[in-house]
Amino acid sequence: MRGGIGARGLAGQRARREERSALAAWSERHINWLLVAPAVLLILAITVYPLGYSVWVAFVNFDFLIPGHAFVGFGNFAAVLNDPVALHSVVVTAVFTVADVGLEFVLGLALALALETKFRGRGILMAIFVVPLFIAPVIVGQFWSLLLQRPFGPVDYILSVIIRHPVTISWLTEFPWDFIGVILADIWQWTSFVMVILLAGLAGIPAELHEAAAIDGAGSWQGFRFITLPQLLPMILLAVTFRLLGAVNLFDTIFMMTGGGPGTSTYTTAYYLYQTGFQEFHLSEATAGSWLFLILVSAAIFILVRRLLKVEEA
Repeated sequence: MRGGIGARGLAGQRARREERSALAAWSERHINWLLVAPAVLLILAITVYPLGYSVWVAFVNFDFLIPGHAFVGFGNFAAVLNDPVALHSVVVTAVFTVADVGLEFVLGLALALALETKFRGRGILMAIFVVPLFIAPVIVGQFWSLLLQRPFGPVDYILSVIIRHPVTISWLTEFPWDFIGVILADIWQWTSFVMVILLAGLAGIPAELHEAAAIDGAGSWQGFRFITLPQLLPMILLAVTFRLLGAVNLFDTIFMMTGGGPGTSTYTTAYYLYQTGFQEFHLSEATAGSWLFLILVSAAIFILVRRLLKVEEA
C-alpha cells in the first residue's frame, strides 16, 4: 500500500516537474512578447477605448444642449462639411502650415550650415537657439502677445526707431498682421528644432565627398547642390514631417495671441474643433470634424513617409 502511494507520489512529482519544465520552455520562447505585453495592454486600454468611443460619438447626437443620444448616421459629418467656418479653418491651417514649415526650413537650414563649422562661442549660440524648444507654447503665445500688444508692446516702438517713422500696427487685431504675428511666434519657437535635425544630418555627410568635389573643380554652390542637398534629403523630409504634424495642430499660440480673431480670421482647424466642442458644446460635430481632419492629415503624412522610405532605400 505504501509502495503504491509512494509510486503515485513520485509519478505526480515527475508530472509536475515536466509541467514546470514545459512552462519554463514556453516562457523562454515567448519572453520578448511577455515583456512587452503589459505595455501593449496599457496602450490598448488608453487608446482603443477612447477611439472607439469617439467613433460612437461621431454617429450620434451627443450634444449638451439636446437630451438623448439619437443615432444620426453621417449627419454630423455632413454638418461639418457644410459649415463654411470649418472649410475656412482648413484653408487657414494650410496657410499657417505652409508658411511656418517653409520659413522654419529655410531659417533652420541656414542656421545649420552656419553652425556646421566649429568656432569660438558655437556651443553658447546653439544653447541659446535651443532654449525656445523647452518653453510651453502657451507661454510663447503670452510672451509674443506682450511684445506685439499695442500700444505697450516694444515691437512697434523698435520698428519706429529703425525706419524713423511712427509705426502703429495692430499685430493681434488686424488682418494680415495677426497672421504674421502668430507665424513669427511659431517660427521663433520651432526653427531651432529643424536646425538641430539638419545639423545632425550635416554631421553625417562624409568630408571626403566635398574634398573630391573640390579637387574636380566644383564650387561652393555646386557642392551644396549636388552633394549636401542629396545627402541631407532624408533628414529634410524627417524634419518637415515632424513640423507638419506640429503645425497642423497649432492651437496654444493662437489661443493666447488672437483667440481665433479678429472674427474667424485665425481659426485653425484645431481651434475650430475646440470652439465647436467645448464652447458651443456640439461634441458630435467636433468629433466628426476631428475624424475628417485626421483622415486628411494622415493622407499627407502617408505621402511624406512613403517618400522618406524611398529615399532611405535608395
